Amino acid sequence: MALVGGSRLAVRSWVVRFQKGFGLEMVGTDPRHDPYEALRSPGFRRLLSGSMLATIAAEIQTVALGWEILRRTNSPFALGLVGLVQVAPVILLSLPAGHIADQFPPQRILMAAQLTTALMSLAIAGCCAIGSPVSWIYVFLAISACATAMALPSRSSLLPRVVPMQAFANAVSWRTSGWQLAAIAGPGLGGIGLALVTTVVPLILISSSLFIVVAFILGGIRPREVETRREPMSIQSLLAGARFVRSDSRILGAITLDLFAVLLGGATALLPLFARDILDVGRMGLGWLRAAPPLGATIMALVMVHRPPLKRPGRVLLFCVAGFGAATIVFGLSRNPILSFAMLMLTGAFDNISVVIRGTLVQLLTPDAMRGRVAAVNSVFVSLSNEFGAFESGLTASLWGPVGSVVAGGFGCLGVVLGATIFAPSLRDIGPLVSEAERQKDLRPAAKTG
Repeated sequence: MALVGGSRLAVRSWVVRFQKGFGLEMVGTDPRHDPYEALRSPGFRRLLSGSMLATIAAEIQTVALGWEILRRTNSPFALGLVGLVQVAPVILLSLPAGHIADQFPPQRILMAAQLTTALMSLAIAGCCAIGSPVSWIYVFLAISACATAMALPSRSSLLPRVVPMQAFANAVSWRTSGWQLAAIAGPGLGGIGLALVTTVVPLILISSSLFIVVAFILGGIRPREVETRREPMSIQSLLAGARFVRSDSRILGAITLDLFAVLLGGATALLPLFARDILDVGRMGLGWLRAAPPLGATIMALVMVHRPPLKRPGRVLLFCVAGFGAATIVFGLSRNPILSFAMLMLTGAFDNISVVIRGTLVQLLTPDAMRGRVAAVNSVFVSLSNEFGAFESGLTASLWGPVGSVVAGGFGCLGVVLGATIFAPSLRDIGPLVSEAERQKDLRPAAKTG
């Protein structure tokens, strides 16, 4: 018994040292911590449900179009091109969209974007039904991406208006959990749909209908009023968000780390190739592979929601991005569908922690009058990492093959973490996020919005 007790104490001591070394220990175990605080806001419930439904619709359409484009072209480059046509509008329009989000009610912008996306989905369904060239699908995806680009800053700036500041980190965790649950359901439904139908048209029509429903859900949100100042669009105004991000090394370091990690380490765009040619799991397997990252992320998000804030989130961020890269390498080398599924789950779990830390940090340290423009800068970084990362994966896969592309990307991700550890030491020193926000509010002078 003494040996067993000593072993338990040794294991517990090792775990504590591991947590401290990587910053994984929590701030405390405050009994007043309410894991459901954000869900008590009606506006947040509408925003969350609308976002989940929109994600399900988008994922169903993505799975369907990925299979359709691969069937028509048999080209990994064509799959990667989907990411390029979706990221280009975000890069071009995010800064004007951020300015508009700071000037007009964000829920109206979101409604218009959802209705535009629904119309473009109808057009894509028509292209698939009549066998139009794939180039037309890219055109309508690009128009839909323009609507998304205009909506991204408004979605981010709306969140702080429907929950109190003390519940914001909780809201980010719940929003991430909801998004991940939807990202599980969407690919799963898309994979089931592909197995049941002979054409992708019905799936895309379902997505279009869901986008319309989302527009009506978002229209019922009544956010708190914030003081805004109407100002003409100018170079100074458009670049105000970028100047703010550059002025805070913690925000800049966090979003830059995520940018290069996901840009290099993402393998999602190549999953149709892995499902068909490497793992041999077919259409249904493709849906499950796409659902694996959000499944892992959902489990992690639910854990984070019910735990107090992290004491050293900067160290956790570096640790999780390294874990993301390592899991990506194992996935690329795996020929076992179960192991591949498990590694994709791990990438989702690690990425979720990164998303929560970065999202909470950016929003809590940003003044109300700047939220739209700062969110626009963050949107550019996120879209570059996701959509342009899909293009990068398709391009490198056409040169080195899908396995070479994914494995090289995983090692590149590890290199990014090493570089951030050496050249961005401020990331390691980030403290509890709410405390950081309160300290910055006391120290920072009023932000200039012009």
